[in-house]
Amino acid sequence: MISILCPCYNEEAVLDLFFERISAVIAKIPEKFEFICVNDGSKDKTLEILKNHAEKDSRIKVIDFSRNFGKEAALTAALDYCKGDAAIPIDVDLQQPPELISKMIEKWREGYEVVAARRDRATDSWLKKITALAFYKFQNATSRYEIPANVGDFRLIDRKVIDALKKMKESLRFMKGLFAWAGFRSCIIDYKVEKRMAGESKFNFWNLVHFAIDGLTSFSTAPLTLWLYVGGGISICAFVYGFFIFIRTILFGIELPGYASLLCLTLFFGGSQMLGIGILGEYVGRTYIESKQRPVYIIREIYESES
Repeated sequence: MISILCPCYNEEAVLDLFFERISAVIAKIPEKFEFICVNDGSKDKTLEILKNHAEKDSRIKVIDFSRNFGKEAALTAALDYCKGDAAIPIDVDLQQPPELISKMIEKWREGYEVVAARRDRATDSWLKKITALAFYKFQNATSRYEIPANVGDFRLIDRKVIDALKKMKESLRFMKGLFAWAGFRSCIIDYKVEKRMAGESKFNFWNLVHFAIDGLTSFSTAPLTLWLYVGGGISICAFVYGFFIFIRTILFGIELPGYASLLCLTLFFGGSQMLGIGILGEYVGRTYIESKQRPVYIIREIYESES
């Protein structure tokens, strides 16, 4: 059996289209299927639509969160409750083509335990392309575990991988990194991102920035190490400059100090200190949150067909 994992947040406009299209795809595949749909605190009619589909189709289970916990938490819950021999997380906005599922299953039958889908960024803006490239370059340069570029949550994972992921108990979860950390035999297939059929994207610029920070701080201490070198370099420059001033004063006497240079140096060192404290604070904050050992999500209710 294959488990289809569907995190949902305010997706009322596209859910019917999603189930119609994916049902046509899986009807041609011999394996059995189940749907684990997680309502991540939606404020529209997403839950009602999911419940209606669950009443009509016994393969659908709906997990309703007590509030919005985020996509990483929704995906974690879906993995916890799925029963399939393999699972495929997929967004319901239909930008990830359900037709790719059959190709994933073919690769799975060949023995691959992770079949990841890599998106084509041809339709992205130049800014998004550059920032995505910079993120993956820096992430992989500073971490021991390589995250394939332009590969998201859309993938097939074997039951062995699911069981391994369920053992990871951290509260702040970066699923791309967890997939990479788990390892297993993997392959990548490419696909083109389709136009969103309805609704709006839930990720804005700041969401993506916070997501990138989570990724960098979850699997690497490189920002701390980097700032150690930056601080050391600044200290050496300050020492050399101070020695230069000392020698010049001995040889040529005292000059009237310049206000502009003093102000620039003060702002430079102050800004450097604040940036270093901010990076350190990010790691301390993550340690603080993890030490509370709160659950990743809270379920209000689970809905499924009585049959």
